[in-house]
Amino acid sequence: MSGDFSMSGDSNGETNLEPTTQSVFDPNAEASGESPSEGAPADNAGDSGLPPADEAGSGDRASQLEGQLAALRAEHEALNGQYMRLAADFDNFRKRQSRDSDDQRLQITCTTLGEILPVVDNFDRARQQLNPQHEEAQALHRSYQGLYKQLVDVFKQLGVSPMRVEGEAFDPSLHEAVLREPSDDHLDGVVMEELQRGYHLNGRVLRHALVKVSMGPGPAGGAAPEAQADAPGEQVG
Repeated sequence: MSGDFSMSGDSNGETNLEPTTQSVFDPNAEASGESPSEGAPADNAGDSGLPPADEAGSGDRASQLEGQLAALRAEHEALNGQYMRLAADFDNFRKRQSRDSDDQRLQITCTTLGEILPVVDNFDRARQQLNPQHEEAQALHRSYQGLYKQLVDVFKQLGVSPMRVEGEAFDPSLHEAVLREPSDDHLDGVVMEELQRGYHLNGRVLRHALVKVSMGPGPAGGAAPEAQADAPGEQVG
């Protein structure tokens, strides 16, 4: 039963049952399913101002990911800078190796051709001295000329070309002065005669030309002084 009852008698001897107290439970409270004591803690929890557990965890995760992203970006920039430096160093190394290889190849070519040039000089001197008179000598001369032309063609294919120095101003980078003489036909410092032919190799001096240089007009009515030897010009290798 939900309440206490008391027995009372009336004048007719009948017993009445009457509720002496009201139910301890409020009908309205039973209908709502909550009590005043249970509602108070819920209100205090709502007023604390702390974010829910899920929101706090997601914020920490986002901060962690941002830190990892920043670290990866810094590492990427460092590695990219290192790669660029290595690429530049390798390109410089490749160019230096190519330049050194070209210089070495040119040096070997110059040395080899320099050893052959005296042979060409001897061919040229012999050709100038030949004066064939008979048919047999002329046939020999033609064979000799063909051999000399073949040798000259090989030199041309290799990039060798002779210098033309007579009548040019003396240039120590191209010429080597062996003699100096007075001359009424040439100004001072002009090459009078080529004593040994000089050669270029692709624009580079392969061998300096040995020349005789004019000193200009001599004393009027005086005898020409003896030829003077001059110091050789500086060679440009």
